[in-house]
Amino acid sequence: MVNEDGAGVSGGLGPLARELGIELVEVDGRAATADDLLWRAVRGDGHFTAAQVRGGRVRGVGVHLERLRAASRELWGEELDPGVVRERVRHALGGRARDAALRVYVHRPAGALSLMVTLAAPGEVDDEPLRVRPVPYVRPFAHVKHLGGFGQTHYGRLAGREGYDEILLTGPDGEVAEGGVTNVLFWDGERLVLPTAPALAGTTLTLLEQGLPAAGLAPVRRPVRLADLAGFRAVFLANSRGIVAVGEIDGHSYAVDGALLRRLRAVYEAVPWEEV
Repeated sequence: MVNEDGAGVSGGLGPLARELGIELVEVDGRAATADDLLWRAVRGDGHFTAAQVRGGRVRGVGVHLERLRAASRELWGEELDPGVVRERVRHALGGRARDAALRVYVHRPAGALSLMVTLAAPGEVDDEPLRVRPVPYVRPFAHVKHLGGFGQTHYGRLAGREGYDEILLTGPDGEVAEGGVTNVLFWDGERLVLPTAPALAGTTLTLLEQGLPAAGLAPVRRPVRLADLAGFRAVFLANSRGIVAVGEIDGHSYAVDGALLRRLRAVYEAVPWEEV
């Protein structure tokens, strides 16, 4: 099914897509076909970026575009035109000031870069502190937001069965890298600490780092290990939905520092929403 301006809408998707909240899937500016999706289902080779859209606008557009350009260059040695990305996203939004969860995927079927854009129901940050489970896994090529994350998905599933909300990826020596779908920030009572282990630089974290010094919260980077967890007073997670406090990491309890959480969110919320 296609709406009046040519963008695919939820009526053309199956019940699983609707269950996941997915409202639209477009490939290279048109409604996705079965062949489009079959190639992506069997290959699983590509990268993506994820963002929240409010009123048709996105925070950190330039950060998202540079992420997609850099990953395309690294994976395939090809330059991705940011103008094409913007055009595909605008087409998917249909020229409407809508709210959504946006994903832009880059694949390379038939030897040419191809963009898949999906829109889903908008996501909001959770105000409840999260329970987090450390797991012995780190993402290969962690600096790329690539596809094929079976390890983190499966560990996340196992942790969910035990009542945890998120996982903490750690190396063989217990060095903390990142969350399963988040970046992690530690507070030692005086400063924010970011782990130095290889991890994805999430767009939310990137935008936070740009604004934190002016807010008197310039972070430091140093190795963080599981043995260090008891020495921190508060822990926070950040992704495209926003910033949330951690209440427990595998038995270590943390009080929610509401004042600090509000300061972090204020820094992020000061980032302007931009036209794509």
